Amino acid sequence: MTSRGAGLAALAVLPLGFLVVFFAWPVAAIIARGFGSGGVGTAIGDPLTWRLAGFTLASAGASTVVAVLAGLPVAFLLARVRLPGVSLVRTLVLVPFVLPTVVVGLAFRALWPDGGLLPLVLANAFFNVAVVARTVSGLWSHLDPRTVDAARALGASPWRAFRTVTLPALAPAVASSAAVVFLFCATSFGVVLILGGAKYRTLETEIYLRTVELLDLSGAAALSLVQFAAVVAALAVGALARRRRENAVRLRSGSETARRPRGGEWWAVSAGLAVIALLMTPIVALLVESVSTSDGWSLAGYAALGGQGSRGALQVSGWDAASMSLRTAFDATILAMIVGVLASVVLVALRRTPGRLARGMGETMDAALMLPLGVSAVTVGFGYLITLDALPGDLRTSPLLVPLAQALVIIPLIVRMVLPVLRSVDVRLRQAASTLGASPGRVWREIDLPLTARSLVAAAGFGYVVALGEFGATSFLARPDAPTLPVAVATLISRPGELNNQMAYAACALLMIVTVVAVVLIDRFGAVRGQNSVGEF
Repeated sequence: MTSRGAGLAALAVLPLGFLVVFFAWPVAAIIARGFGSGGVGTAIGDPLTWRLAGFTLASAGASTVVAVLAGLPVAFLLARVRLPGVSLVRTLVLVPFVLPTVVVGLAFRALWPDGGLLPLVLANAFFNVAVVARTVSGLWSHLDPRTVDAARALGASPWRAFRTVTLPALAPAVASSAAVVFLFCATSFGVVLILGGAKYRTLETEIYLRTVELLDLSGAAALSLVQFAAVVAALAVGALARRRRENAVRLRSGSETARRPRGGEWWAVSAGLAVIALLMTPIVALLVESVSTSDGWSLAGYAALGGQGSRGALQVSGWDAASMSLRTAFDATILAMIVGVLASVVLVALRRTPGRLARGMGETMDAALMLPLGVSAVTVGFGYLITLDALPGDLRTSPLLVPLAQALVIIPLIVRMVLPVLRSVDVRLRQAASTLGASPGRVWREIDLPLTARSLVAAAGFGYVVALGEFGATSFLARPDAPTLPVAVATLISRPGELNNQMAYAACALLMIVTVVAVVLIDRFGAVRGQNSVGEF
């Protein structure tokens, strides 16, 4: 093995070791325990399993269609339009993507108090419009507008020119973003739990029910296998589409294509602005609900955060839960940045290494890093409880347990944000530094780090706000005397009493405000001209 190969292997040890110990091992333990009980075959043959799978796929598919249709006019607005306020639109569309799931669930419940299928589909689409808009706009901004002008000159209508020229060129980005949106919707937990209730259950919520309440590990393992198969299929489609999108971008002009809209383009601009207004509607409804009581406007919910709710709904105060959220998210972000940046460095090095073997290893590692996004957080959490006692110090009782689970969720997001930035560093600069005698570590310190520092900070901030609102694994692992704010919100809405309800909405409003402020700062600080802040999705 060459010194370069040895160095890559050493760098890959930490991210791959983390993935094996804190993801593959717990998940495998849960599935093995399910098979050991002998009920997996029965559960897989149960018609209920396939009804749940069918509903999960159908609802995720419906949400994906809505997100794509809503995201396309916003993508046009971001890629082709030069008007005052477009930069604000770029920031606003990202806000729903990083909002905590309990916040979105309660926001839609403020609009649809009884929940149901329609708000469930719309809420999952609400989360993911940004993925479509910012992924598609990244390719759209590179398309040569002269091809559309030529089609129009030959007599094509604006719609026909879009359908026959622009849309086929955008297909790789649309397919890539749709695969990721489908993945997120199929594994949605908090939104389904709040809006679906007992009537609408998906594979994710059913795994939670069978693991936590029924202790049916064989059934949970069977559902996890079905979910895992769907996740692998979505990841394969997404990876293929992402590769096609990268090739398409390389073939396009990088010139400025944004301009003032003309003629029928104003309809697309209006549609994009209408989507942004609709995305803001649940957010406004949540803020209104947080100050509404049966007696009129009141800040009672905010004031009550200093206590434990009606009839001791919480074991700690709302502010203690908020403090726990901030500390836990910080720990998770530090851990995720270490693992995610190292993984990105290895992936870039493998991509630049000639040979099919290196390329294949890079693609395999890339896909493996995405898997935690699509496996039930409940499965992972329960796996922690039955495996981590084998490690020194018995991590099951450690305060690091929740940060570990949250880090696992945000590592794929950080990799997807950092990876394209590292790839964009001109390899000739690195070669020149090496020629002048710089060691690999010094090349990274003097070349890569200064060029990518702003984006690394943006990735860390993005990961922090996602960890702040993580609910799936945290709801299973957080102790009642040390809940995060999203877990406290879920506890409050499950208890009777108007004060508990007001506290829940007030806590969600605070989470949302913190998230919005963070997103604005991240987008302003980390934005680089032409860079997609959602990353490689």
